[in-house]
Amino acid sequence: MDWDKLRIFHAVADEGSITNASTHLNLSQSAISRQIRALEESLNAILFHRHARGLLLTEQGELLFSTTVAMSKQLESATAGIRDTEDELFGELRVTTTNGFGALWLAPRLPHLYSKYPEIKIDLVLAERVLDLSMRQADLAIRMKEPTHVDLIRKKLMTARIRLYASRKYLAQVGAPAGLCDFCNHRLVCQRPSSYQAAAGAALVEELLSNPIKSIVTVNSYYGVLQGVCHDLGIGVLPDYITEDFPDLERVLPELESEAVPVFLAYPEELRHSKRVAAFRDFVQEEIIQHRAQLRKLGKL
Repeated sequence: MDWDKLRIFHAVADEGSITNASTHLNLSQSAISRQIRALEESLNAILFHRHARGLLLTEQGELLFSTTVAMSKQLESATAGIRDTEDELFGELRVTTTNGFGALWLAPRLPHLYSKYPEIKIDLVLAERVLDLSMRQADLAIRMKEPTHVDLIRKKLMTARIRLYASRKYLAQVGAPAGLCDFCNHRLVCQRPSSYQAAAGAALVEELLSNPIKSIVTVNSYYGVLQGVCHDLGIGVLPDYITEDFPDLERVLPELESEAVPVFLAYPEELRHSKRVAAFRDFVQEEIIQHRAQLRKLGKL
């Protein structure tokens, strides 16, 4: 079977359309269509149902796609093993985590990793949805709950909590609330309970919203909440892991906080011996040790 045709078929099946596959493969749509027709003729099978909105795999197409997915996964694993040498560390590592943790905690610390391994390439995928590591949608994940997939190596990195914060300027202007009863004089900045977030964070928001509050601003990301709080908009509901990098934030109502949120690092068993994974894992663990030590020094733990 022609490997090039299989590669094109895999891209079309993965993208769901010839148009998207054309961009991904840098081939013309007509060239891709010819290759797909030739593959179907060689197999004497129809691989796609064609319709106006794209392509759907037939039963035979699903069978072939599951095979090309497994092949792609094995090739990526072999490539990772070949590229991981004893003397130098280079190549791509696809890391996925939540928008809040990735943008506000991880990305600002990546220069420390690159100062040690300048040839490594990090493809950082920020998404609330959980990517499937077993299908190699990413090589490594940092998530706010323990992964359940049996074929993953997992390590608990730390425990986070969602708390209330406000800027010093805001508190100087409006005053700090002495209790929940004082919230009627303040503006709450938070994610909606229905937004993608740790269940513990959503529960804290629901508790706060059950009280009479003068004004509320909801944002669908912690980054947006943080921007509002830093610009004196009100009292924000934020994870504690970002406070070290924003010393102007003051904790409000310290008796109010979420349940513990476990932060886990996970990667597939097949990458157990990958030097890139080991380097990234060690980097994150070292950064967390320094991060927690700094929070203790600042009295924010």
